[in-house]
Amino acid sequence: MDTFNSLKKQLLQINQDISTLFSDAGSITGMSDHSFANWQKTCSSIYKQMSEQIIRVAVVGTIKSGKSTFINSLFKGDYLKRGAGVVTSIITRVRSGKQLNAKLLFKSWDEVNSEIDQALVLFPSADWRTEKNRFEIRRKGERIDLQKALSSLGTEHLFTNYTRNLNSVLLSSYIKGYEKVKDMISSDTVTSEYEDSRFTEHWAFVGDGSMAVYLRDIQLEIDSGNIDSNIEIADCQGSDSPNPLHLAMIQDYLLLTHLIIYVVSSRTGLREADLKFLSIIKKMGIMDNILFVINCDFSEHESINDLHALIEKVKEELSIIKPDPEIYSISALFNLFKVRNGNLSQKDRLRLNQWEKEMEFTAFSDRETDRFESLFYNKLTRGSCSLLLKNHLERLNVILSGMAHWISVNQNILDRDSDSANEVIEKIKHNQIRMNKIKSMIKNTLDGSIQKIKRELKSDIDRYFDVRSGDLLGEIVEFVRNYSVPYQKYEENLKAAGFSNTLYLVFQEFKQALDTYMAETINPEVIHFVREKEMRINEHLDSISTSFDVMVQDAIIEYNKMMGNFGINSSRKNQEKIGLPDIDSIKSITGLAFPPAVASMNYTAKIKTEAVIRLGFYTVLKFFKKILKKPLQSKNEQEVLALKDGVLRMKRETEKSVIFHFKDYQENIKFQYIYKLIEAASNSLYETLIDRFQVYGTDLSDIVELINNKLIDKQRASEILKDMEQTSIGIDGRIKVIIEKIESNGLT
Repeated sequence: MDTFNSLKKQLLQINQDISTLFSDAGSITGMSDHSFANWQKTCSSIYKQMSEQIIRVAVVGTIKSGKSTFINSLFKGDYLKRGAGVVTSIITRVRSGKQLNAKLLFKSWDEVNSEIDQALVLFPSADWRTEKNRFEIRRKGERIDLQKALSSLGTEHLFTNYTRNLNSVLLSSYIKGYEKVKDMISSDTVTSEYEDSRFTEHWAFVGDGSMAVYLRDIQLEIDSGNIDSNIEIADCQGSDSPNPLHLAMIQDYLLLTHLIIYVVSSRTGLREADLKFLSIIKKMGIMDNILFVINCDFSEHESINDLHALIEKVKEELSIIKPDPEIYSISALFNLFKVRNGNLSQKDRLRLNQWEKEMEFTAFSDRETDRFESLFYNKLTRGSCSLLLKNHLERLNVILSGMAHWISVNQNILDRDSDSANEVIEKIKHNQIRMNKIKSMIKNTLDGSIQKIKRELKSDIDRYFDVRSGDLLGEIVEFVRNYSVPYQKYEENLKAAGFSNTLYLVFQEFKQALDTYMAETINPEVIHFVREKEMRINEHLDSISTSFDVMVQDAIIEYNKMMGNFGINSSRKNQEKIGLPDIDSIKSITGLAFPPAVASMNYTAKIKTEAVIRLGFYTVLKFFKKILKKPLQSKNEQEVLALKDGVLRMKRETEKSVIFHFKDYQENIKFQYIYKLIEAASNSLYETLIDRFQVYGTDLSDIVELINNKLIDKQRASEILKDMEQTSIGIDGRIKVIIEKIESNGLT
C-alpha cells in the first residue's frame, strides 16, 4: 500500500503541476486560450476521482468465525462489538479517521411500520387488534395488543425449522426496543453520531437485537491502526444467518468490493455453510478477488502439528472451489490482546500469558501476520485500482504532450515576422477544419454504436427476464409450484391450534424456503448475468476504440508533417492507444451501483380472507355430508381442504408478486443501470480521444494580432514559454518513472 499511496501522491502532484501550466499560459498577455478549459476539466476530474477513491474490503464468513475480532486486530483495538448477535442485518463499515466516531443511520417510522405490516400478514388471528388500519407502532394500544398476541403464540409459531421464526423475532424486537429508540426515530431517516468517549455507546445498538432492528446502516471511523483512510473494511453478517435477506444484503455489498477476506475458524474448519457461501461467490463471478484467513484458536489445538493438519485440510477443500487459494493462518485474538495488553481484563490477561508460553503457536501466527500485512495491500491495489492509476497517467501524458506542442508553436510564432506568422496561422486553421470533421465523425459513429449495443443488451435483458421464454422466472415459478406442503404434519396442529394458526405456520415456512432459494440460487444467477453484460459493454467499446485511435493517430501524423514544412518540429509523439478504464472504475467514478438484489415479496391479508371463506364453505359441505351420511375422510377434512386452498392461493399470489417484482427489476437494470453504464463508458472513451485533439482547437489569431500591433512583450512571453517548456520536460520524465514503477511492482 505504501508503494501505491506514494505513486498516487506523485500522480496528484503531476496533475497539479500540469494545471499550473495552464495558469502560466494565461499570464502571457493575449495568450489565454479557452481550449484549455477541457483539459482543466479533465485534471479536476482526475483529482476528484483519486482523492475520493474508496477501496472496499468485505470481511465475510460464518457466524462466530471471528470476523469482528479480525477487523479489530487490523485497527489495533476493541472497536467493533465482538460476539454480537445474529438479529441485525446491518453491515458495519469501518474506515480510518482523525477521531473515534460511530455514525448510526436509523430507519424512518414509515419503514418500521411497513416491515411490521409485512410480518403481520397471515398472523394467526386478527382479533387481537383494536385498530384495523395499517399498523402504527407509535400508538400505545397497538404495541400492547401486539405484545399480548406474541405472548399467546405457541412454540410452533416461534420456531421454523429449529430456528427462531424470523417474523416473531422481528415483531418482538420492534416492540421491545421501542421505548429505547423512539426519540431517535422520525418521519425521515436520521443519523446519530457518537464521538470519542461516547464511541462505545454504539455497541448497545449492534449488541441488542431490539435496538439493532431500528438501524439501516452503521459507519465507524477509527483513529488507530495502519489502515489508509481511503480503505473501507466491512464487517458482514454471518453468511449462515437464518435470515436469507441478510445473505442478499451481503451479496449487494460484495459487488462493490475490490477484495474479499473470507474468515474460517480453526475451531470448526471449513463447514457446509462455508462451502455453500463460497459456491455462491463463485457463481457471482467474483472469486478472483478473494483471500482466506484461518482464524487460529490456540486453545483448540494440542500441538502445532495439529494446527498444520487442519490448515492443510482446509486448503485441500478450498482448492475444489478455487485452485491455489491464498491462505493466511492468524490468531486475530492473540494479535488483539498483544496491542491491548495494558487494558485487558483479568481473564483475558491470563489467556494471553498462557498463549505467550506456547512459543510455536505464537511464532507461527506472528510470521503469518507479517506475511499477510506485507501482501494484503499489494493484493488490494492490484487490478482495477492500479489500472485506474495508469489510465489517469496516460491521460495526463496526452494533455502534457498537447501542452508541449502549444508551447512549441507559440515559441515559433513569436520568432516570426507578421507575414510568416499569418501564413502558419492560415494553414493551422485549414487543418482545424479537417480535425473538427474527424471529431464530428467520431462522435456520430460512437453515438450510433452506442445505440446498437443498447438494442443488443435490451434484447438480452428482456429475453432473460421474460416469463415465457426466459429461464429465470421459469425456475422461480417451478420452485413455487413444486413446493410441497406436508399436510399430514399439520393435522395435529389444526386440532391443537386451529385453522388460522396453522395457515400462518405454513405461510412462514413457505416464505422462508422461497427467500432462501432466491438468495442462494436466483440472486447469484442474476448477478452473473449482469456482469456478463458489463463485460460485453467493455468488449464492444474496446473494439471500436481501436479504429478511432488509428484515425486520430493518422490525423496527428499528417498535422506534424504540415508543421514540419514550416520548420516547426512538433514535440508530439505518436502515442500508444489509451486503454479504457475498466467497468468497475467507471462505476466508481460515476457512482453507479448494481440494483439491490434483495427481492422482498409483498403479500396481502387477502390470502387469509379467502382461505377463511373457503373454510366456511367446507364447513357447510361437511354439514350436508352428515345429513346425506357420506363418510368423512378425516375429522379435520374441512380444515385440511381449506388449508390446501389457502396454500394454492398463496402460491398464485407469490407467482404474481415474483413476476411483478422482476418486471420492475428488469426495467431498473436496463434503464437505471446498463444504459447509464453504457453512456458513462462511452463518454469516458470520447473524452479520452478528444483530449488528443484539444491542441488543434487552439486559435492563434489573437497572438498574431498582438504581434502586428506590437502589444505583446515578446521577450517576456518567450521567457515564460521557455520556463514552461522546461517544466513540461520534467513532468514528462516523472510520468515515465511512475509508469515504470507500476509495471515493475506488478501492480497491473
